[in-house]
Amino acid sequence: MREFSRRQIFGVGIGAAAALSVAGCSSSGPSVSGKVGTEPGPTPQAEPMGDGSTAHTGNQPNQRPAPEKLEPGQKPPQFVVFSWDGAGEVGNGLFSRFRKLARDHNASMTFFLSGLYLLPESKKRLYRPPNNPVGASAIRYLSDDHIKETLKNVRAAWLEGHEMGTHFNGHFCDGPGSVAHWTPAQWDSEIAQAMDFVTKWRTNTGYTDLDPLPFDYGKELVGSRTPCLLGQDNLLPTARKRGWRYDASSPGGIQVWPTKKHGIWDFPLQKIPFPGHSFEVLSMDYNILFNQSRKSTKAPPANYPGWRKQATEAYIAGFQRAYETNRAPFFIGNHFEQWNGGIYMDAVEEAFKHIADDKRKDVRLVSFRQLCDWLDAQDPQVLSDLRRLGVGRRFTRRG
Repeated sequence: MREFSRRQIFGVGIGAAAALSVAGCSSSGPSVSGKVGTEPGPTPQAEPMGDGSTAHTGNQPNQRPAPEKLEPGQKPPQFVVFSWDGAGEVGNGLFSRFRKLARDHNASMTFFLSGLYLLPESKKRLYRPPNNPVGASAIRYLSDDHIKETLKNVRAAWLEGHEMGTHFNGHFCDGPGSVAHWTPAQWDSEIAQAMDFVTKWRTNTGYTDLDPLPFDYGKELVGSRTPCLLGQDNLLPTARKRGWRYDASSPGGIQVWPTKKHGIWDFPLQKIPFPGHSFEVLSMDYNILFNQSRKSTKAPPANYPGWRKQATEAYIAGFQRAYETNRAPFFIGNHFEQWNGGIYMDAVEEAFKHIADDKRKDVRLVSFRQLCDWLDAQDPQVLSDLRRLGVGRRFTRRG
């Protein structure tokens, strides 16, 4: 595989202020049966929390039935998780576009919400990022209209059955203020602030014309992806103390069954075949962009059709390799972006439709939280046996 620095590998969330920087499980209660990905129905009976930014509305709707337990030697389903770093709506319609795609295919996804996307720039001094000036951020603050659209989409996504994780706040990837240098205590501060921005948006924005987010974020939030996939080692002790179930911040994972770090499931972005090359590419839109246009998000349009096809085929190749061999869960990371004419969003959609093909009844498009539920329901020896299957090694039923 061609080697890159982490800065080269991962893109920023929505709307960087300057040049691109890098990068992104209900903890309790039974799964709720029902169709996944349906349109949200009437507003659930809500019990307001705090300032009314959030509310108790009961168990999350549109969840999958309780996970089944594999028998020894039984072939597992093929799990696929599509996830989104930042998860802000900036007027390009991408949040609602991919919510609809999920509904059309009875799928769940994970949205790693950046807390800063719910904080107006006029209140930026409320943010005290570790090792950075008060109010600083490597991603831009959203306009009032875009904060409102983000809130509407987050609310609808949760009601449709999707997971709300966190991408933290200011997305710092460089220099002494980088998340790579944060201590466990600093990560705890960043998490607390991200949760505050989500649970106190009504106070911070003054909006009175929007419904509350229909969930208790303190219980909903059980997983993350760090900016640029940096700082996981010091994040994990804090995440474990907070009762989180997983982290999706490891780069360069291979397509094998996951393990735990510090008692938390480790769900890395994975190396997948890159058509036309001898090296593999990471399963995220920005890494594919980097290998095609060297960070340029507005490369010559003549390249777009070939690059779109190559990106689509890379995702499909990663899926096929897992599906036809060891059935390791497959992870794809994205941003709501329009890089190079939006070709990466088109590629994700095309690959999503291929993966969701109704002829394959054993494929499950799930959130990271739902994958945690399934993994935690399995016999440890069954999972241990699955982990012995290397990349491309075919599953063979015993007995």
